[in-house]
Amino acid sequence: MRLKSYFSGTVEAAMELARKELGDDALLVNARPATAETRHLGAYEVVFGALPPPAEQPAVPPPGESVSQELAEMKREIERLAKRLSGAPAPCPPPVPPKPELYTRLVANEFDPALAQTIVQGRSLQDAFEVDATLGRLGAPRRVIAVAGPPGVGKTTTLVKLAARYGLTSRKPCHIISTDVFRIAAADQLRSLASILGIGCDVVETPLALAQALEEHRLKDLILIDTPGLARGEMEDGADLAKLLATHPEIDTHLVLPASMKRADIAWVVDQYEIFKPKKLLFTRLDETQTYGAIVSESARRGLPISFLCHGQQIPDDIEPATKQRLLELALGAAGTRATFAASAAAGAGA
Repeated sequence: MRLKSYFSGTVEAAMELARKELGDDALLVNARPATAETRHLGAYEVVFGALPPPAEQPAVPPPGESVSQELAEMKREIERLAKRLSGAPAPCPPPVPPKPELYTRLVANEFDPALAQTIVQGRSLQDAFEVDATLGRLGAPRRVIAVAGPPGVGKTTTLVKLAARYGLTSRKPCHIISTDVFRIAAADQLRSLASILGIGCDVVETPLALAQALEEHRLKDLILIDTPGLARGEMEDGADLAKLLATHPEIDTHLVLPASMKRADIAWVVDQYEIFKPKKLLFTRLDETQTYGAIVSESARRGLPISFLCHGQQIPDDIEPATKQRLLELALGAAGTRATFAASAAAGAGA
């Protein structure tokens, strides 16, 4: 629609002029007094609107035709795009690199996945953990060893193995002290084993009595301390004993754990026994599992060296000093049969 203004002395005169020029179909849009700038043209301004001639009116597509035209245009655009891409290979997602064989072997052997990944990326597996099969604290005038750990892991049997192998064979004075007054007949069992070996044995009931016994046997070269197995809810019962073991300058505490325990459980127990401030990890029951990555992983996680490996109940045969070579063989899935354990233990005894 186009608009046009008409000026005249009256509105009626202006309307008459508009209809003569635009015809009877002209539409009155507005009527107002003329402004100061246009007053010389007439007292009133009347605005009319008129439709353009039929040829000038834009064509209105039938209902639905507009949508059809848009779809047709989209189709043509897709066809043009397809022509530009014709002959070009379709993009493929990047291939997922397979896990290295070493990573697979480590994780299959219960190795911590994060640590296994660092090994694959170049860290030496041999440097990821430590071993230390020495008995006693560095610089201490004598060897005082305590074994701690949860119930049923083989602490008492392990202590007797150490007494037989490193006490009797050295032909130096050796003594056993038991603080396990929680378990029925535990002290009697240890006394019997000590008697068979010809080693003295005391049973003490309090941390103070333990400190007095250590002073009493100051001239003994090797003293081995057996401790009660404390379950999850009993850690507070052993707090005083743990404090003595953690702060005594001579006591070398070995935390005894079964190698057959799951990696997460081993880590949980080590964290629980932190109050004892263990200096080393000692693993039993290696003959009851076929995966050994958990013990290496725990050494790496806590920065604690592994001291000894036990793999049966025979005294003193079923124990061997931990070596990096032996643990590497186990962590990488080498044979862990009783025969290979026995051969390794014999080699350690002859060294």
